[in-house]
Amino acid sequence: MGKLFGTDGIRGISNEYPMTAEMALNVSRAIAHLSKRQGHTPRIIIGKDTRISGDMFESAIISGICSMGVNAISVGVIPTPGIAFLTHNMRADAGIVISASHNPMQDNGIKIFNSDGFKLSDEKENRIEELIFANNMNKLHLALKELGKLSRLDDAAGRYVDFLKSAFPHEINPEGMKVVLDCSNGATYRVAPAVFAELGVEVTTLFDQPDGKNINLNCGSQHPESLSAEVIRHKADVGFAFDGDGDRVIAVDEKGTVLTGDRILAICSSILKKEGKLKNNLVVRTVMSNLGLSVAFQELGIDSVFSQVGDRFVLEEMLARDAIIGGEDSGHIIFLQHHTTGDGLITALQVMAAMKKERKTLSELAGIMTVFPQMLINIDVKRKPEIETVPEIMAAISQVEEKLGDKGRVLVRYSGTQNMCRVMVEGPTKEETQTYCRQIADVVKTMLTA
Repeated sequence: MGKLFGTDGIRGISNEYPMTAEMALNVSRAIAHLSKRQGHTPRIIIGKDTRISGDMFESAIISGICSMGVNAISVGVIPTPGIAFLTHNMRADAGIVISASHNPMQDNGIKIFNSDGFKLSDEKENRIEELIFANNMNKLHLALKELGKLSRLDDAAGRYVDFLKSAFPHEINPEGMKVVLDCSNGATYRVAPAVFAELGVEVTTLFDQPDGKNINLNCGSQHPESLSAEVIRHKADVGFAFDGDGDRVIAVDEKGTVLTGDRILAICSSILKKEGKLKNNLVVRTVMSNLGLSVAFQELGIDSVFSQVGDRFVLEEMLARDAIIGGEDSGHIIFLQHHTTGDGLITALQVMAAMKKERKTLSELAGIMTVFPQMLINIDVKRKPEIETVPEIMAAISQVEEKLGDKGRVLVRYSGTQNMCRVMVEGPTKEETQTYCRQIADVVKTMLTA
């Protein structure tokens, strides 16, 4: 049996296995089948980002849902966390997002939320795969009179905007602040400007003209260079760059300096601790977090635990340990007191609230954490054997670790959503870090791309 689900749903090149219209049809049929229970007609909400392939997959998914006697509710283009909110808020049985997040335009994916607005468990994903690969979905066809219906929710974006505004402290007035938003030509292109404008913030918006092909193209959380320049040019207080589906954010301070997720996590965690709201004095972070975050938490007296890379693993650890905040250096931050999943807009609002509460610039707040020199090299690979089974790579890692000692670290892992190996090295100086990272990356390239 094949494996469909990765660390964040199903993802791949559009119109190539597994991201085909046929697979989308069968995935939605399986979800619809599992949502059925006696005496109840389930409802499933469907949203998407701005990719040109989204319409194709949306049509297939709606067809699959209705063919199983389940009602489909289409909300059009909306950020992924917006679907999580609507699914729970409207008491729907599931939510489906058609998006490949920060990936390039040619990719697409399927993310699924349960009725509580949380991403599916491994068990539920496994059950969906079993139903699909059993090849007996055709036996579940219903009579014509039992088919489901499609409806469209025209005010979905407005509902989500109101929800987002409720996450900003009522006692704080952000009027007069100047903010630049990079919407990545993605799912936040209408919602993000609306949220900040309705809060009274002066907004400048970049990359808000999606054409189906320009999502994440030299913009957004992966490419904040243009945002940095515009923040300086407009003399703005802060800039925020979202990814294609809006579940992550990268911040830029008033000097144009980019702040990744670790610094955002440090700032927001320190505010929660100061206010006595940091539950169990605990923050969840991933093994990719910068060494500087460990130092910052130690100085702040904040406890932290590590999870695997991926926001679903961060969330699992948060729920298991009863923590209310956790996140990744990539900009996925989860505020469980506000939402069930990572939400770039909620994170941006918390950063803006921290600036107003502390009456400090973002560059001043960022001083809470010193970033250790770090280099990350992404290598496209043709195969993904367990790293531990490739002696040449292990030898290269051991050699660098021996040279670094306790002054740095090495992490080599595969992407959960792409055919890519990530080599990350932190060290005492920028020069050493770059040298060691390239040293390991060269070996990985030799062994896994041939």
